[in-house]
Amino acid sequence: MAPTIPFSDSSDVSDFVINKGHGVKGLSEMGLKTLPKQYVQSSEETIDDSKILAHESIPVIDMSKWDDTEVAKSICDAAEKWGFFQVVNHCVPVQVLEGVKEATYRFFGLPAEEKKKYSKELSPSNSVRFGTSFSPQAEKALEWKDYLSLFYVSEDESSSLWPPACKDEVLEYMRKSEILIEQLLRVLMKGLNVNKIDETKRSLLWGSIRTNLNYYPICPNPELTIGVGRHSDVSTLTILLQDHIGGLYVRSADGENWIHVPPIEGSLVINVGDALQILSNGRYKSVEHCVVANRSSNRISVPIFVNPRPIDIICPLPEVLANGKKALYKKVLYSDYVKHFFRKAHDGKKTVDFAKLSN
Repeated sequence: MAPTIPFSDSSDVSDFVINKGHGVKGLSEMGLKTLPKQYVQSSEETIDDSKILAHESIPVIDMSKWDDTEVAKSICDAAEKWGFFQVVNHCVPVQVLEGVKEATYRFFGLPAEEKKKYSKELSPSNSVRFGTSFSPQAEKALEWKDYLSLFYVSEDESSSLWPPACKDEVLEYMRKSEILIEQLLRVLMKGLNVNKIDETKRSLLWGSIRTNLNYYPICPNPELTIGVGRHSDVSTLTILLQDHIGGLYVRSADGENWIHVPPIEGSLVINVGDALQILSNGRYKSVEHCVVANRSSNRISVPIFVNPRPIDIICPLPEVLANGKKALYKKVLYSDYVKHFFRKAHDGKKTVDFAKLSN
């Protein structure tokens, strides 16, 4: 049971949330009236309502005729100009999406001691990780989020080592998303004059997959904290299932303001990751985004991160440099890029500087 008395000092909060595995869900369920100071973010990390562009929205693309030239153009344009778009009439069945949402609630509804079995210290595999915030050791202020991260290695490992509360639904969600992922990557590569995706390119674009189950519990002072801080993903593409609550914000093209991504029933949110920005030599753009906390509802989301393999070298594809274009990025081992991302707090778009060529 979660304790029902206030904590005597900040180390008690960290011990309860991180070491004992209660996460921020445990804090939220105590009915705290004020946010613990570890979660209070600086004003530049929270979203100012005056910076939200209420009448702007990211594109919504109907995928029922995905190979139509106009639809393909819409996908490439969205990847270039917005870095984010939503897809409807995709091929992932609604019952699969609903199933993985239910499984997410089921996992986070487990007792703390059950979830803690998948923490960094106790997990049966490096591919399965239950945690809280983003990188607690590196952060000045913690983020109001718990997560389960599942890196796909093989069917055998997933079946034997992923949590029984959610493994079947997550695997089904990943399987049913494969066609959509392939459709999107074919269109985006064709937009870069890559007309054939051979095994080497497929591995580079889509050699590894990770799925996160994210849980954002009710927060007593959402205006003082953040669910996920400003960042761009390190993936090739991210396929995001969000629930009906909302709270995802994307940086506008002016670099100053924010655009809310409203939940659309049955839709999936697609965004370009840093790896695709680098492979496309900056043509497709990974865009800064964040998630706010809220005081009225628990929120969940389930992103699939489509990535190069850790052993892959990422750099601009030969096809995008064919006309004598200058490479903007150097060759980087993908595992080094990812390590760089995870060893610091969220810091907007700064991770991609790790791969930039100096002038």
